[in-house]
Amino acid sequence: MPGVQHDLSFLGLFMQADIIVKSVMAVLALASLICWTVIIEKYIRIAGLRRQVRRFEIASRSPERIGETPGDLPQGIVAAGLSAWRDFDKTETRAERRERIERAMRETLMRRLRRLEHGLPFLATIGSAAPFIGLFGTVWGIMNSFSAIAQSQDTSLAVVAPGIAEALFATAIGLVAAIPAVMAYNKFSVDIGRLSYRVNAVISDLGNRLARESSRAHASEAAE
Repeated sequence: MPGVQHDLSFLGLFMQADIIVKSVMAVLALASLICWTVIIEKYIRIAGLRRQVRRFEIASRSPERIGETPGDLPQGIVAAGLSAWRDFDKTETRAERRERIERAMRETLMRRLRRLEHGLPFLATIGSAAPFIGLFGTVWGIMNSFSAIAQSQDTSLAVVAPGIAEALFATAIGLVAAIPAVMAYNKFSVDIGRLSYRVNAVISDLGNRLARESSRAHASEAAE
């Protein structure tokens, strides 16, 4: 309306919006904050796990030192493998023994990776839903603009601009929440898959060694 000044800053757009658009903006801002919390937490944890895997790969080249690898993941995998190695069954073939040892180690790996994946479904949900939530706020803001036009009988930019600006701001917040969430989800999923592949390679080598040592040890016992 003539003479009315509108604040088109981010805070002004939020304060001038009606309760529905404000709610949409608040939900998206909160979702974005939670997404960044998850992203930072996952980045730190995956970086730490990557260091453990690198040390595990290096230690696997020296079998006598592999049990000394620092980190809960390598130690948990080695402990699971040794536990399965000690559980000797004379009816097993070497291939069956190796499969059982590797299965025990892989179960330990999968439990750790499942814990690491906590929070990723939230990123995927926000990445897919946030643009549509923002679009809802956009549609509602445009409806407000048309209502303002109908009430004032004025189609000037001063009447239309505030509602349109609020609508576009809701869309922008939706994209701000969605884009990092989608990018982080894709990156972390790929990183976890690569780490799993690398650890499984070490597990296969370690399982083969343990099965071979088990066969030798029990063959010596039988000879005695």
